[in-house]
Amino acid sequence: MDVFLMIRRHKTTIFTDAKESTTVYELKRIVEGILKRPPEDQRLYKDDQLLEDSKTLGDCGFTNQTARPQAPATVGLAFRISDEMFEQLHVEAFSSPPELPDVMKPQDSGSTANEQAVQ
Repeated sequence: MDVFLMIRRHKTTIFTDAKESTTVYELKRIVEGILKRPPEDQRLYKDDQLLEDSKTLGDCGFTNQTARPQAPATVGLAFRISDEMFEQLHVEAFSSPPELPDVMKPQDSGSTANEQAVQ
């Protein structure tokens, strides 16, 4: 079955889909095709837990029930920064939209905005 994933690192977000039988290493190859970083320089995480290259996405808990198109599962991504070190996993929170201006907010009374403006 297909699983839908949102791979996130800092402010970068990649949406992709894969099979439950896809290995973590194969998912890294998908990321390599997009970000041009080899699989050896990547670490993938689920809920701050490092994913092993040999495990399938299904083994890691990504199923068609937990990773749907309307609600993709989040996978964290960290890159190698030196021969022996990887960066800390860091995912920026999504920004919130600004508050609606008063003229765009729904009115409590039954009258329309035009009727209120005329009064």
